[in-house]
Amino acid sequence: MAPQRVIKKYPNRRLYDTRISSYITLEEVRQLVLAGEPFEVRDARTDEDLTRPVLLQIIAEHEQHGQPIFSTNLLSQIIRFYGDAMQGFVGGYLENSLKIFLDQQHKFRAQLNNLLGQTPWSMLNEITERNLELWKSMQADTVKPPPADSGEGDKTARKRR
Repeated sequence: MAPQRVIKKYPNRRLYDTRISSYITLEEVRQLVLAGEPFEVRDARTDEDLTRPVLLQIIAEHEQHGQPIFSTNLLSQIIRFYGDAMQGFVGGYLENSLKIFLDQQHKFRAQLNNLLGQTPWSMLNEITERNLELWKSMQADTVKPPPADSGEGDKTARKRR
């Protein structure tokens, strides 16, 4: 296995790929992401890890052009979580939700490939409904509110003793 690719970011904002000994663009970094190539971006002077800020920069540029993924409302909600007690939970929740979405997308594409030649629209509707129910179930299990304290809990606990 090849060592992780290191890209150095210089003060002039240029990115230098140490594996190929050449300057690269943000678009080329994006292509590394799409190819699933592991890499990290490091500040050339301080060796600070700048991978996340560079990835956020790529996202910001793509959000400005074409059809954005994040609505203004969604971005506002995410910003509100910073400093909130739930901040640590949100990242994991979003990551797990996206993983489940990607798994479902992979299964959907596999099923679609198996269905070619059959009546695809009725089968697509059935698959979509099944995936939607799975998604709703996952969300309901992940974000269950704590049970309301009606005072009954103490009585139940006393009865058990």
